[in-house]
Amino acid sequence: MTIRLPARTAVSCSALCVVGALALVPGPVAALGGAHTTATGSRVGTGSAHTGPTPSTANPPPAPPSSSSPPSLPSQPATPATPSTHATLDRPGTQVRLRAGAPGVPREMSARSWLVADADTGDVLAAHNAHLALPPASTLKALFALTVLPVLPPAVRHTVTEADLADIGPGSSLVGVRAGRTYRASDLWRGVFLNSGNDAVHVLAEMNGGWRATAAQMQAKARSLGAHDTRVVSPDGYDMPGQVSSAYDLAVFGRAGLRNTDFVRYCATVRAKFPGDGWAYEIENTNRLLTGADGVAAYPGLIGIKNGSTSQAGSTLVAAARRGGHTLVVTVMDPQEGGRFAVYEEARALLDWGFGATGRVDPVGSLQPRPTSPATAGPPAGARPRPGPAAAPPAGPSAPAGTAAGDSGGPGDALATAGTLAGAAALGGGAVALALRLHGRRSAPRP
Repeated sequence: MTIRLPARTAVSCSALCVVGALALVPGPVAALGGAHTTATGSRVGTGSAHTGPTPSTANPPPAPPSSSSPPSLPSQPATPATPSTHATLDRPGTQVRLRAGAPGVPREMSARSWLVADADTGDVLAAHNAHLALPPASTLKALFALTVLPVLPPAVRHTVTEADLADIGPGSSLVGVRAGRTYRASDLWRGVFLNSGNDAVHVLAEMNGGWRATAAQMQAKARSLGAHDTRVVSPDGYDMPGQVSSAYDLAVFGRAGLRNTDFVRYCATVRAKFPGDGWAYEIENTNRLLTGADGVAAYPGLIGIKNGSTSQAGSTLVAAARRGGHTLVVTVMDPQEGGRFAVYEEARALLDWGFGATGRVDPVGSLQPRPTSPATAGPPAGARPRPGPAAAPPAGPSAPAGTAAGDSGGPGDALATAGTLAGAAALGGGAVALALRLHGRRSAPRP
């Protein structure tokens, strides 16, 4: 009889231990009260919401201006490229989002594909069949210049060989490069931008490591800029099976070129001297919107970029112009009406509309590269892991798999924690009861 009261006391103490232990873990137990975790990891529950600041990656700070940016084209904060805006540009037909009072897009457009964008921010103001794959003609030379200009600065000299000029396509536009003559790279670049000389492209490509190597480098450059419609076969833009680009990609190349001072200087040059046999002859830019030749009125503030024309591509043009502190870039591919100079008039109409619509339309896309999910992005194929701190796990306590660091666990975590504490308390209470029973037997009066 002497052990009943102590045993009851031990059991009561055990129960109190369990209740007290559960009281010490409000976080996990609260998870049983109806809160749940959404697919995005956000917590939703019946308790008060957390109102403190949280880090955000939706709008990262803009990158610092490049040292090669021309003074007339200051860097502007870029609109982040989102899947929704890119999805809009993936649709066929004309895409535009007009606000109240905004001018309608030009009705005279007959081009199979066109686009107008803010060159400073990358915002696409309007587009028609933006990603339609079409032959680019010599507008592909813009990508060629983006790729090779940094490797071959103006002062580099090269003596041309017969091999350099081999395999130039029949009917190609030429500036007059001759084997055995020594040229500066700046001479050849003017031949590319002004006369659209395929002979100059061939020589520069050989100086860069060869025709195929240059095509591969151009392809890689296009991918790095987020231009995924382009397939490079012939670096000069000569019609070749499988060679295509799009209004979107060409606008990306044009915008990137505007941030290179050499690119801007060459593409905006109206006339220059090209070396000949003991004398230099004048060459003129074939971009009529820049020169005002052949009855096409020059466009005020035009910077240039590149025009092209082949039997398969029709007429193509990438152009940029600056007015009132804004720079626009437009692409026009293969107009179906209006004759051989319609490409310039349709580009003019897009530039006029774009300057009038700036601030009065919502972007339908961006020339910024499409975002890549960190969860799916991995190292390049064949890349080897680098030793060092990057391979080490982060310092500090790690969160359970599937939860963010610092977040409370879900209902399963709460039950596991409560069960563990309850079991420990019960074992402790049982041990106390056993000790009291043994003590009672020893202290009981012997018969």
